[in-house]
Amino acid sequence: MRYFIDSNILVFYMADDDQLSAEVRDILKDYGNRIFVPSKCVEELIYLQQARKIKIEQCKSAKDLVGFILNDLNFGIKYVAEEHLRTLAELPLFPDHKDPTDRIIVAQAITEKIALISSDRKFPLYVQYGLKFVFNKR
Repeated sequence: MRYFIDSNILVFYMADDDQLSAEVRDILKDYGNRIFVPSKCVEELIYLQQARKIKIEQCKSAKDLVGFILNDLNFGIKYVAEEHLRTLAELPLFPDHKDPTDRIIVAQAITEKIALISSDRKFPLYVQYGLKFVFNKR
């Protein structure tokens, strides 16, 4: 199976944090699954590391992050494309969920028909629009 992971899941996984549910940990460690990180999540983590809001032990600097994701974790990075933007334009703007990064990640997952793994409690709002969602319940 193929999965997208949100920023929080990637950080928890890299930190070998106990914030991951057993289900999510099993998905991520199953070599039969293909894991993708949306480019917007990578962008967010680069910013957070540069701003010193997070520390990723495996990366000496923010510039090491992309290589670590691709080579060490063997995860793919999915970049935003025109079809993702078209899906985004069709999604409603929920009053209690307006985060543009979250919304484009959801649009990518819907467009690609790839399940999205996250701890975000707002993502189930998008299931009715085609999102396959795996909630990291901890």
